[in-house]
Parts: sequence; structure tokens; C-alpha cells
Amino acid sequence: MYTKILLPVDLNEEASWEKALPTALALCHSFGASLHVVTVLPDYRMPLVGSYFPKDFAEKAHEAVSQAQHEFIREHVPEDVTVQSVIVDGSPWEAIIKAAKQLEVDLIVMASHNKRKFADYVLGPNAEHVVHHSKMSVMIVR
Repeated sequence: MYTKILLPVDLNEEASWEKALPTALALCHSFGASLHVVTVLPDYRMPLVGSYFPKDFAEKAHEAVSQAQHEFIREHVPEDVTVQSVIVDGSPWEAIIKAAKQLEVDLIVMASHNKRKFADYVLGPNAEHVVHHSKMSVMIVR
């Protein structure tokens, strides 16, 4: 049923993958699907934001996140699961949807963990946006 599963991961926030990762891995094993671990970096190249950072900051940030993500995959994803590391820039929910389209995934598995306002208690701001704007299936894990 699924061949490609996308898992958004905030490497600084265990709640972003703590429950979603085991679910994604179980689905990968059940369907023989590949796992695409996505980490979103803020877009430092925006003129207003970029002027406060050194020119090579975005490259160094990508390199550091890439190393951290590969370490995360080594620690948490079994070797029998085909996995791809993906780093994208932008707002979290938009970048998740963009990556899902580019990778042509069948399913997005993500956690709901932020609690700031009433709607966030139901889903979480990024999860809510992904659910409403995505054209592919989304599984929210609580």
C-alpha cells in the first residue's frame, strides 16, 4: 500500500519523533517501504534574516544538521529499512509538503507535540497545516 514514507524530525525535539518513528518503522516493515527522514532548517537567506548571519552560515548549518541527522539514523533506524536523509529550508509545514511532493511519498507520518493555543491541543500548528494542505495521506501520531 505504501512504498515511500516521510518522517519529519526536529533533531532538537525528541517529541517530534519519539512516537512517530516506531510507527513509521512498523509501516516500513509491513509494506516494504522506504523511510525518508526530513529535517527542516529555517531559511537564513531571507534578506531581513540573512543580514544578521555570516555569509557561510547556511552552509555550515546544513553540514551540521546533515551530520546530526545521519547520526540520528544510525542510532534509531534499523539496517533492514531503506532510509534517505533529507534536509530542506523554509517554514516547517511548507517544507514538509514540498519535500513530500518532490520525493513522491505515499504517506507522511508525523507527531503532534506543540501546545500553544486551542488548535494546537488538537493537532499542533505544523501538523495541522500539513494535514490541511497536503495532497497525500498524513498520519498524526500522538
